[in-house]
Amino acid sequence: MDQPSKLLLKLSRQLFSESAQQGQFLDRILHPRPYLPCVLWCQPHPPDLPFTLEPATSWQPPFVDRLALGSKPGQTALHEQGYFYCLDFSSVFAASVLCAIPSPIACLIDVCAAPGGKSIFAWVALQPAVLVSNEVIRKRLGMLIANLRRCQIQTAVITSLDSQVLAATIPHTAQVVLVDAPCSGQSLLAKGDRAPGCFHPVSINKNANRQKRILANASYLVAPQGYLAYMTCTYSPEENERIINWFLEQFPQFRPMVIPHLMPYQSHLTTIPCYRMWPQEGLGAGAFTALFQNTETGDTPEIAPAFLQQARLIL
Repeated sequence: MDQPSKLLLKLSRQLFSESAQQGQFLDRILHPRPYLPCVLWCQPHPPDLPFTLEPATSWQPPFVDRLALGSKPGQTALHEQGYFYCLDFSSVFAASVLCAIPSPIACLIDVCAAPGGKSIFAWVALQPAVLVSNEVIRKRLGMLIANLRRCQIQTAVITSLDSQVLAATIPHTAQVVLVDAPCSGQSLLAKGDRAPGCFHPVSINKNANRQKRILANASYLVAPQGYLAYMTCTYSPEENERIINWFLEQFPQFRPMVIPHLMPYQSHLTTIPCYRMWPQEGLGAGAFTALFQNTETGDTPEIAPAFLQQARLIL
């Protein structure tokens, strides 16, 4: 891609008011450059590592390491033995809102879990007694199961339910609910991948409507005083800031949480606490993330044993 399309130009002007910022953003989309590979440690790492570590950022979780450019951690024996999961740094940024939640917790539900990176991050960060990794698209279940099993994620169960069915089956049971929402995937272009139609209004609106539905259903899973994390890997405000505006209007019992370690990344498109990683910053291809707390009070019901028995046990 050498020249920006009209839709990409429109998006750049929507995101940034200054022409210099627009140009930097467009350059990263039109001329992708490699980002440092990253590993999420699931087990204590051995003293002798087969790759070189890069200096950590100020907010980088202690169980995450960035590696030297060109490293191929997925081809090592440690990967096959389940010591770590390969995760891009944009995903680490988005999931790092979970580090602001007190742990351990009783139950965490990942509503859109495949291929499993965010579930694994949540398990390492919060040590939930029960981790429900849900993936409605059945053809994606295989990779989810394989990744959780390889990384030895204990106490995990797999479900494949529509978010509405999941909410009706185990409402108000999770101290933490994670929604890594299906999106237009515009940040894939900054990694040199393909995302056909990702800037078209029809695609963006379709994704935004689906995100609202999933987020609304996910809200019914959150226990009193529990947390709901929302994140995407796309740039369009319609799928990010406007989604959280809609959510807070529809579900006023939730309040947005300030995440101290991400305050330098506050979105300039809203005053509501939510955070952006831009591709031109050089850390990752891009991400959006926000965390909400349910202000309602009351008892938290336990997940019915019958539900767990029907779910597919991983370990």
